Amino acid sequence: MNANTGFALWITGIPASGKSTIAHSLVNKLRSLGIPVVVLESDELRKILTPDASYESDERDHFYRMMVLIGNIIVRSGVNVIFDATANKRSYRDQARTLIRKFKEIYVQCPLDVCIQRDPKGIYKLAAAGGATTVPAMQAPYEAPVDPDITVDGQSPPESAVDTILERLKHFRYI
Repeated sequence: MNANTGFALWITGIPASGKSTIAHSLVNKLRSLGIPVVVLESDELRKILTPDASYESDERDHFYRMMVLIGNIIVRSGVNVIFDATANKRSYRDQARTLIRKFKEIYVQCPLDVCIQRDPKGIYKLAAAGGATTVPAMQAPYEAPVDPDITVDGQSPPESAVDTILERLKHFRYI
């Protein structure tokens, strides 16, 4: 693959909407097709970039700016990137869209009550108990994409979402 041929996909949605599950299934499918891809998962990057995360607005601004820059470096080297991150502000995702030539935003649409029921990390429970004060879609706003490139249903099986994404990537001539 030549330089500048990589693409980036940002999988966004509120916490527990299914982003990570879809991202990992998509990575497996792309790799099985011989398409190189890496996942930039916000939870993993936070351990390095903001190990004592406060999740305050200024820190989030810095974190997402760094995440976008790292993704851009990887894409410029010809490797495809999947951003697996809530990125509660549209401006975070717009930074990537502005910087990365081949960029698509994927919105995992899922009702808040379903996400609260799932709550695999316990963040909604923590927020309800007052132990967290900046959870997107609860105390912090989540700015859903206005016009996402791809929308998938977070309540459907991940394989269905992956099939939809792959069809759209073919349409965009990314794969």
